[in-house]
Amino acid sequence: MALWFVFALMTAAAIFAVLWPLSRGNAKQGGSDIAVYRDQLDEIVRDRASGLIGEAEAEAAKVEISRRLLAAADAAETEKLAVAASPVWYRRITALGALVLLPTGAAVLYLMLGSPHMPGAPLAERASTRPEGRSIEELVAQVEQRAAINPEDGRAWEVLAPVYMRLGRFEDSARAWRNAIRLIGATASRETDYGEALAAAANGMITVDAKAAFERALALDKDDVKTRFYLGLAAEQDGKRAEAEKTWRDLLANAPPDAPWAPVVRQALTRVSSDALPAAPGPSAADVEASARMNADERKQMIGGMVARLADRLKQDSSDVEGWLRLVRAYSVLGERDKALAATIDAKRALAAEPVKLKRIDNLAKELGLAS
Repeated sequence: MALWFVFALMTAAAIFAVLWPLSRGNAKQGGSDIAVYRDQLDEIVRDRASGLIGEAEAEAAKVEISRRLLAAADAAETEKLAVAASPVWYRRITALGALVLLPTGAAVLYLMLGSPHMPGAPLAERASTRPEGRSIEELVAQVEQRAAINPEDGRAWEVLAPVYMRLGRFEDSARAWRNAIRLIGATASRETDYGEALAAAANGMITVDAKAAFERALALDKDDVKTRFYLGLAAEQDGKRAEAEKTWRDLLANAPPDAPWAPVVRQALTRVSSDALPAAPGPSAADVEASARMNADERKQMIGGMVARLADRLKQDSSDVEGWLRLVRAYSVLGERDKALAATIDAKRALAAEPVKLKRIDNLAKELGLAS
């Protein structure tokens, strides 16, 4: 409302600037000149009487000033006649045009070029709306718009692909990586991320297309850790446990002492080789199923401590998706549905930033009837 009030004041000022000259005559200038010349004549008379100038000089000055006085009087009369002769309707139409056309023209221009329906926003709110303050969905929409305008912009697809992956939009991520590779070329990293997106879209299964992407990545960089891990996973899913074991053993053999990915590989290695590494604390699915056939005392004695140790370990390392899967399944087999559901919720909270792991928890929850 305040904005429209300011616009009204600005319009009124513009109209006043146009109408003010129309309301004034021009005869005042001529009248002023006549008064000045008359004052000069009176001053010459006073100067002559006081002896400041001689008779000859006084007469010459009177003649010159009188000539100018007559000319000014003629000019004033001409201007007065011109003003009187100018049609009143002409000035009225001009004034009316200013009153109507100025605000109307301003309104039309605003409706054509402005945004009259956009809601107002306080200055503090507008100043605080910076890219880092916007939601990830808004930023994604901005990049998506750019990609839609120029679908051949490979960099835009490369920006979108990992964001889609983080948001759990695995098929969109795979499509974005496919476009990026087509437009700006293949690298080991792009091919591996493409294969990972394909696997995530298939609920963790290494599909034919995903495996082909990993193999292309390995051809580009034979030392890429992520590529080799997924190829080991593909071998495990194909039933080639020895090949998977060798792949993961080779990775660990060359791993730096503080490699952040080493625990994940060790965990995978326990699935394909019983003597590769000590099994992770906690009951396996076979242990839990066997305990279900025991009596209550035997069951408590066998797995009570194991489940407790596993739960305690997950409090220290909540990123272990395999541990969460075993814990949820253990509670479910033991008939402790409430604990299984609670563990599922804790796992989802702990793995919220890792869509691939989160998908595995969701799949197990659906399988066990724990999904909400």
